Amino acid sequence: MSSTDVLSVREDDKTLSISYGASELGRYVFLHDDAQYEAPKPYLHPVRSLSGEVLTSFRPWDHRWHKGLQMTWSHVSGQNFWGGPTFSPEHGYRNAGNVGRIDHSGFTDVSCTGDQVVVDEELSWITATGETWIHERRRHTFGDVDRSRGLWSLTFDTELRNVAGRSLDFGSPTTHGRPQAGYTGLFWRGPRSWTGGRVLRPARAGDDDMMGRTAPWIAYASEYDERDGGGTVLAVAGNSSAPVPLKWFVRREPFACIAPSPSFDEEIVLADNQTLVLRHRFVFIDRLCDQDELEALGEEFAL
Repeated sequence: MSSTDVLSVREDDKTLSISYGASELGRYVFLHDDAQYEAPKPYLHPVRSLSGEVLTSFRPWDHRWHKGLQMTWSHVSGQNFWGGPTFSPEHGYRNAGNVGRIDHSGFTDVSCTGDQVVVDEELSWITATGETWIHERRRHTFGDVDRSRGLWSLTFDTELRNVAGRSLDFGSPTTHGRPQAGYTGLFWRGPRSWTGGRVLRPARAGDDDMMGRTAPWIAYASEYDERDGGGTVLAVAGNSSAPVPLKWFVRREPFACIAPSPSFDEEIVLADNQTLVLRHRFVFIDRLCDQDELEALGEEFAL
């Protein structure tokens, strides 16, 4: 294996940069000065294909709190760790003064073997009034780089422990009355140029819209701007320790996004000192994949 065919990680005061050879695949921003209204939290942006195409958006004009690929939650016992306005059936969306933040506490491990980078992190979820409600242990695993197939993977593991001293309700705008708006959890915002792209799913899932449905994986594919060709983002639902099924939040219009939502239309009640465990995977592919390829990749990268 040559020096150009290995993964590496570089840390500075605010970011981790994960590269394959000389090409940066992802930049993890763990310290920042984001506005409170945007629910400050760590995020991955840019995320790039092996050829260098940017596969995420950052602070788009329509939702300034959308930042690449990030762990988030829209409704937690009245607190908003998503950012922006909060939905309620009485008022619709409004600024409720309830936007919290997710603070980086420190890394417990940042290691690299050449074919894999593992980042272990501890975080605190802090309410708008300064109370720490959740202690999080998070792991990002970057790997599975395959230049011949133009792909690499990111596996995301998290443990969310309730330290609020009481039970917490994890929900979404849909659990609070807005249909088809169950956005929670690990959220990918795609490039602006990917608006109107194709959403693919396992053949056995049928032809219906995947919004609010279960499936082991879905994929989003679109053409690149500026150069010929396109890319595909494969999202693997993975698993949740909650008794509530993971359901897909996915849109093509007015922008591209995917989230394997842990509480799309059913709340998760987490008792004091109880832990919610989630595991998901994203595969970033530097070409437009057809159905047969995605069926095979879905099996290969299943969790």
